[in-house]
Amino acid sequence: MRKIVKATIFILCVSLAAVAAILLNLSVRSFAVTKIDFTGRAVFPTGTQFQETEIGGISGITYDAERQVYYAISDDRSSKSPARFYTLKIDLNSDQLAKEKIAFTGVTTLLDENGKSFPELSLDPEGIAFTGNSLFVASEGDVDRQIPPFIKEFTLAGKQLKTLSIPEIFLPDGKNNKGVRNNLAFENLTLTPDRKYLFTATETALIQDGTVPTLTTGSPCRILRYDAASGNPEASFLYITEPLPAGADPAGRLTGSGLVDLLAIEDNRLLSLERGFSLETGTTVKLFEISLVKADRIETLASLKNRLTDISPAQKRLLLDLETLKIPLDNIEGLTFGPELGDGSKALILVSDNNFSRLQETQILGFRVKIQQTS
Repeated sequence: MRKIVKATIFILCVSLAAVAAILLNLSVRSFAVTKIDFTGRAVFPTGTQFQETEIGGISGITYDAERQVYYAISDDRSSKSPARFYTLKIDLNSDQLAKEKIAFTGVTTLLDENGKSFPELSLDPEGIAFTGNSLFVASEGDVDRQIPPFIKEFTLAGKQLKTLSIPEIFLPDGKNNKGVRNNLAFENLTLTPDRKYLFTATETALIQDGTVPTLTTGSPCRILRYDAASGNPEASFLYITEPLPAGADPAGRLTGSGLVDLLAIEDNRLLSLERGFSLETGTTVKLFEISLVKADRIETLASLKNRLTDISPAQKRLLLDLETLKIPLDNIEGLTFGPELGDGSKALILVSDNNFSRLQETQILGFRVKIQQTS
């Protein structure tokens, strides 16, 4: 009898171990990024000049694999120079990022529908995504000046091709009752690798959806997904940001936190970049992997207030708190994948917006990430 019991227990233990292994494997397979390593940091001081423009305000970056160059959008509102993006090369042959291996090679002015540079203060370009032969650019607009946000497509020469439709729910009504908050709109833009979908998101909640982050709660952002071929918006999802950094003063004039960029890994999996700042805590930057697989669609909901507990948001997993790197951090706002590296991993590049301030700097950070297929 004892032998039978022992055998039964042994079989049960083996079975449980097998189930645990399967569940562990499923848990691992549910995420795409399996490893991330820091490869270097480069700094360009405020005031650095290139082709009669000041390099600064770098709020987004995207990679052109065929030409092996990056395009970086400046959020200059045509104040210092006409609204523009930069072309740069980053040599990662050593699998390390270093300033001497980075070269700005071009600057391109964005042109409006009339073929002229955008008037001063008429836009706030923040996000950029390469399509294969053109660029999408997102502007936050300016709620205070009643300038709506936009997403437009441009040639690599800066000529405007088309303007995408923004769902009414995101547009300010001029009465501060709905739409994006000022300077907290479309800070980000990314295309899926198959170029099927274009994603953007609000930096914090729409006015009708909730509040900006507090010390105890995050902010309910909306991720907006476009059909890239038609340019039509076709789905929205809930994303909850992290609360304000512990120790921050919520009433502080410069205190804030939000979703500043997205980077698509697959159709339903992305990286998200959150950045916060307060005088008490300084800059905080966190990188997450998110999944939309179990997220509810919310495009038909006019408001999210009092409904958040009924909605499944994008799932988040913290990949890296950049504070752990023990390096000076500035206003990191953009990220893109680069080329495949020697060990089979992919390069990941992060960039900072120096706000054209002498107290800040343009930073370019390098990482290598290992990615597995999850489907």
